[in-house]
Amino acid sequence: MVAASAGGVEALRGLLRELPPDLPAAVLVVLHMPPQGSSVLANILDRAGPLKAAPAEDKERVRPGRVYVARPDFHLLLSDGRTRLSRGPQHNGHRPAADPLFMSAALDAGSRATGVVLSGTLDDGAKGCEAISRHGGAVAVQDLQECAFPGMPSAAVAAVPGAPALRVRELAGWIVRRSRAPVGTEGQAYDSEMRREIDQFLREEPSLGVPDGELIAFSCPQCDGPIYEQKGATTSRYLCKVGHAWSRESMMSAQSDAVERALWVAMQRLEERLGVLERMHRAAEDRGQQLSMRYFSEEAERTREALNTIRMLQSGIGRNGDTLLRG
Repeated sequence: MVAASAGGVEALRGLLRELPPDLPAAVLVVLHMPPQGSSVLANILDRAGPLKAAPAEDKERVRPGRVYVARPDFHLLLSDGRTRLSRGPQHNGHRPAADPLFMSAALDAGSRATGVVLSGTLDDGAKGCEAISRHGGAVAVQDLQECAFPGMPSAAVAAVPGAPALRVRELAGWIVRRSRAPVGTEGQAYDSEMRREIDQFLREEPSLGVPDGELIAFSCPQCDGPIYEQKGATTSRYLCKVGHAWSRESMMSAQSDAVERALWVAMQRLEERLGVLERMHRAAEDRGQQLSMRYFSEEAERTREALNTIRMLQSGIGRNGDTLLRG
């Protein structure tokens, strides 16, 4: 399983260029992309190296030496050795997202699962990497100095401290060695919450349910529903009843977006109010209504002050997935 976001296409091409044609493992790829995007990524990756790459099909049997690429606006998962496509709830603001793929692979493949995180912002994939490691699999990330955007690899290393950080060429060699090494067959403890979460993606008609965790005084940035906090060893995760899931950093980013949208709406309404007041002031001036002129002038000045204040607030709201503090 390979996940990437911003700056990840070149890293993906470089990785597949180095993989051998007889790789005894399948490669499932998730790249963050807009829902209206096309599946050109599969064509790009098909030309990158000797492995055949194609958009994933639902319920397709996974075969070694093939690259299965997530489609726009569909999560890619692994279940019973087959690829599954789902338009289930977004995770970390994305569909496709890395966490559902990695978590489903941890449940389906256990110690045979291998997760690789390449360049990208924020921290999608960190929860999935932790799940792969906990179920006996292995995790590696692109070297942070080589990444165009090191947010996702940094978060994965924070979740799995022992994960090696390697340059793309070295990552390819690591994948080859990992795919040809014997793996343990010991069973893993049943993970009821993660199984419930993945099953929600695989149902034909997803049902609402109360997630495990503590109900907190936040609302979901996606649907405004109640949010439940799941506290982990290193960080928290936030889920709503619909199934939207957020890491700490993706929640902060989504809330910033929501606040910025609200501020833009407020600025638009204030500018409209200012225009109305100025129009009324001119009308009162034409009629010689001094008291009305004074009133409209004072209201316009207060509106300008409010507008300038909100403009200053809006300029201070931003997001940068690679400069958010960790810890």
